Amino acid sequence: MRLTTSLLLALPISLATADQPAQNPLQAWLDKAKSYLPTAATAPVAFTASKAARTTVTTLTKENWQSVLTPSSTDPFSGPETWMVFFTGGNKTCYGRCTVVETAWNESAVLLAADPTAPKLAMADCEKSPVLCAIWAANPPTVWHIQLPVTGVDQSKPATTVRIIGLNTTTTTARDIVKIHTEKTYEKRPVYESALHPFNGWVAQYGLSTPLGYVMYGFANVPSWAFMIVISMGSRFMM
Repeated sequence: MRLTTSLLLALPISLATADQPAQNPLQAWLDKAKSYLPTAATAPVAFTASKAARTTVTTLTKENWQSVLTPSSTDPFSGPETWMVFFTGGNKTCYGRCTVVETAWNESAVLLAADPTAPKLAMADCEKSPVLCAIWAANPPTVWHIQLPVTGVDQSKPATTVRIIGLNTTTTTARDIVKIHTEKTYEKRPVYESALHPFNGWVAQYGLSTPLGYVMYGFANVPSWAFMIVISMGSRFMM
C-alpha cells in the first residue's frame, strides 16, 4: 500500500518534468549562474562583467575598423566569419539611455566567450568615435550582425551580409543579446542594403566612406541657428 501511494505521488512530478521543453545548455547555464547571485551583488557583478568584456571585445575606431573586420582565415572553404558589433553612446549620442543596454552587452560578452561557436565581438562608442558612427550611419544602441565572406577559389568575393538589431534601452537583457547567436534571432531582421553600407555600398566601393563620414559629422555639429543665418543670407542674395 505504501509503495502504491509513493508511486501515485511521484507520477505528477514525472509528468510535469516530461512536459517541460528541453532547454538550451547555454541558457540553462545562464539561469543557474544568475540564481547564485544575490540581488545586492548586482553592481559588483556588472562591474566585473565590464572588466571581463574588455578582454573579449575589440574596440573599433575610425582608424582600425577596416583592419579588424577582416576574415582571419584565407581558406575558401571555411565559410564566412561572423561578427557582432555593438554600438553604444553617451549623453549626446544616446541621450544617456544606453547604460542598461551596455551592462547587458558586457554580461552577454562573458557568456558568449564560453561558447566555441560564438561570433567574434566588437563595439564602438559613438560618443568617443563619432566619425566612425557617421561612416557606418550607425545609431546606438544597436547590434550589427555581420558575416564577412572569404575570397573564393576563383578569387571572387561574395557580398558582406549585415543585419541590424535594435535594442530596447530599458528592457534589453544579456539573454536577449545571447539569443541573437544561440537562437539566430538576427534572421528576423532584413539584410541591410544601402549606399552607406560600410562594406558593399557604392560610397565604400569608391573610397568615399571616411570623407563622407567627416562631412556628416560636421553637419551634425553645426548649430541650427547657423543654418538659419545661411538660409536667410542666401534668400536675400537670391532676391
